[in-house]
Amino acid sequence: MPPELELGRSNNNLDVVRHDGRLWLGLRTAPTHYASAEARLEVLVSDDEGASWVRDRTIAMGRDVREPRFVSWQGRLLLYWFTAGTKGTRFQPDVIWVSERGADGAWDEPEAISPPDCVVWRVRPVDDQLCMTRYRGAGSLFTAHPVPLTVELWVSGDGRRWVPADPVHPAVHDGGAEADFVQLPDGRVTAVVRKEGPEGGWGSDIVLAPHFDRTTWITRHDPRKFDSPYLFLDQGVPHLIARRQVAFRGRYDLGLSWLPDGVRTKANQLAYWLTPKRTALYRIDPDALTATWLADLPSAGDTAFVGSVATADGQGHLVFNYSSPVERRWWPWFVGQLCPTHVYSVELRPDPGGDGGSTSS
Repeated sequence: MPPELELGRSNNNLDVVRHDGRLWLGLRTAPTHYASAEARLEVLVSDDEGASWVRDRTIAMGRDVREPRFVSWQGRLLLYWFTAGTKGTRFQPDVIWVSERGADGAWDEPEAISPPDCVVWRVRPVDDQLCMTRYRGAGSLFTAHPVPLTVELWVSGDGRRWVPADPVHPAVHDGGAEADFVQLPDGRVTAVVRKEGPEGGWGSDIVLAPHFDRTTWITRHDPRKFDSPYLFLDQGVPHLIARRQVAFRGRYDLGLSWLPDGVRTKANQLAYWLTPKRTALYRIDPDALTATWLADLPSAGDTAFVGSVATADGQGHLVFNYSSPVERRWWPWFVGQLCPTHVYSVELRPDPGGDGGSTSS
């Protein structure tokens, strides 16, 4: 890290991209995992595949800043993020922002591109346009009276002006929050959507979308909750990296069907906070709509917010993640959230003994 870079105790939400032959890493650093007016996003750049970094930009807006999302598209480098509140006891999504790095090396002024109560999750090129998944309603998610969450799909031809993919029905998923997607070699799109309940159930949905029209989505429920989902292709096969529940055979939904839905949601959340987690790699079968666990990345405590790029030789993936100290494997998730977290990188390489879609770390 640059010697002048002062990091907080909590270093977590991040993204990475390869642009113009260089690696770009964006990360949130703050005194705590929870919302803070002192939070900032640091944008770092490396010319030597991550061996050393130079600070390129700092984003501090007097309130929490989260979910940096890079896009290298048509020769341009765009960065998206969202602002939240300043109270650590509340999750208060604000608006989504964008900024672009010009040819002169300067970033332009941040521009707000969404209404309030929006959280950006992923921005990816699909065909000839940019697509963004974002979710709404999260401000009440951890309160006594949560409202139904919705995932919306928006599209843009220039990265700045965004409209719903379907103006009549902006929401493509009811009950979901974080939603990642990737376009398959045959043009279809597969997605993974995290669900906290009670609306839509508890766990995740694995989706196949022949088109982004919500009426064409084919969905299969999974009782596991794939927090912070990140999808990528390895040898044309979709893979997922997400937070894994170590207890309860990986299930988030404990099946407490005799409880009222609101109480059931709180029971699932409490059990999740009190148990250990890992950052895990899965292989996605887009036809069967299944996720098969392959391996855990070095991780413990509070962990799982991944970005990756192809390795310089094109034979693997350089993955960046955050975690509590990786030797603290017994730490429950909430303990990790109260303690320092760090950024780690790991290479994933195809498994020569695998079935063509497996990947090993």
